[in-house]
Amino acid sequence: MQDLIILGAGPHAQEMADIVAQINRAQPTWNLLGSIVSPQQADQVGQTIDNLTILGTYGQIEQYPQAYFAAEYGSDSSGCRRERLISLIAPSAFVARTAVIGAGCVIYPNCFVGHNARLGDRVFVLSSSTINHDNVLEDHVSVCSHVSLAGYVHVESGCYLGQACTVRQYLRIGRDSLIGMGSVVLADVPPNSVMVGNPAHKLRDRNPV
Repeated sequence: MQDLIILGAGPHAQEMADIVAQINRAQPTWNLLGSIVSPQQADQVGQTIDNLTILGTYGQIEQYPQAYFAAEYGSDSSGCRRERLISLIAPSAFVARTAVIGAGCVIYPNCFVGHNARLGDRVFVLSSSTINHDNVLEDHVSVCSHVSLAGYVHVESGCYLGQACTVRQYLRIGRDSLIGMGSVVLADVPPNSVMVGNPAHKLRDRNPV
């Protein structure tokens, strides 16, 4: 088995450890060593939190040259070479054989990733979400639970799709936008927008200048 370290130690990291255990029950694959955290959490190093041992901080990644890494939502993977970032996919998720999954993605249980879907790097998908055929999700997209994307949707980098939102087919969600929970998106979304409601409308800029 290959050594694995989780970047981060929050609730999602604990759930990722459970996904690793599920993978290993199906086929022994990963020797989970523990987690690495931000410098602000250095006081936790050496502790074991819910069975996940805190090994060190991000600056110590290179002390584990043989290990691979899985990145929690919001963690800093900048010190980790792309080839050492693995994508963690729960055994109960469906991923079509023609789908392309980038580096450092996490796909929770009961998700669906359809035909010709393409996920960039560091895409984080929570449980029971649907990423339909021919969707494109660029780098650093966050997909909350029960999100539903119809076919041919393009989500640009840095977007956050809130819980149970729905996006109609053939739409484009502009870079760094946030779709509020339960929103129903029926038209293209400009970059840097916060969208809410049914039908979704722009509430404000996500990152005011």
